[in-house]
Amino acid sequence: MGFFDKLKQGLTKTKESINEKINDVFSNFRKVDEDFLEELEEVLIMSDIGIETSTKIIQNLRERIKKEKLEDEEQVKEALREEIQKILDISDNTLKLETKPSVILVIGVNGVGKTTSIGKIAAKLSRNGKKVVIAAADTFRAAAVEQLEIWAKRAGAEIVKREEGVDPASVVYDAISKTREIGADVLICDTAGRLHNKKYLMDELNKIQKVIDKEMQESSKEVLLVIDAATGQNAISQVKAFKEQANITGIVLTKLDGTAKGGAVIGIVEENQIPIKFIGVGEQIDDMETFNAKDFAKAII
Repeated sequence: MGFFDKLKQGLTKTKESINEKINDVFSNFRKVDEDFLEELEEVLIMSDIGIETSTKIIQNLRERIKKEKLEDEEQVKEALREEIQKILDISDNTLKLETKPSVILVIGVNGVGKTTSIGKIAAKLSRNGKKVVIAAADTFRAAAVEQLEIWAKRAGAEIVKREEGVDPASVVYDAISKTREIGADVLICDTAGRLHNKKYLMDELNKIQKVIDKEMQESSKEVLLVIDAATGQNAISQVKAFKEQANITGIVLTKLDGTAKGGAVIGIVEENQIPIKFIGVGEQIDDMETFNAKDFAKAII
């Protein structure tokens, strides 16, 4: 199954939710007028896209309808898809791993799918011929290291681990040494599932970042925030809180296949100006792909 087919399948609940509401708007109006646009805006807001972002989309759509004299239902839908795509397509969303070694720091709250995301990203890099080391720096959660070990083995990656409760920054330091020792291409660092209001966990995150900045000063760095798609609008505040603590370079969106709240992605990108780099649409190790804005917009509308 190709990525677009996987995406369509994974976004079934979101598409059903948004499309059904949009089709209702079209069936209730004979012409594309201001009342129609207000109803459409309400649908976008109700689809977890957010008030500010929905307002922007409808304003842009309003201008296009006037300028291009759009009247046909399919023309208006296509214009809507394009406006959503423009928001999501803010920058190149490929990983910037230009040095050997490069480092990826993975952050996020508990339960969003960080461990599985690390395994899937490691597998993707391994398939592309990269030698990967994983730092099991979530030393707070019971069984976190064991879970990561299973994923590392599946992905064909090396893992550096220590006993539960040790200083996470020291695990990262050891992993950096291992990365150099074996000539690995990429180091992926797991972190404890931080709630953005837990100060001591945020302090640990800052300590890990300092170790990486000092020891891998010349290396390419990616900081990926993992977000559970089912979080919906709450994800926007999560991203804002983590932005205060880390220079986030991209978002990994997980569990899209289990929610109707996938529309929140649009608001997350628009309000934070951070690209979606990966999207998870299943449980298998190859069910994570580089995000494609055009395919996403097409899959939900």
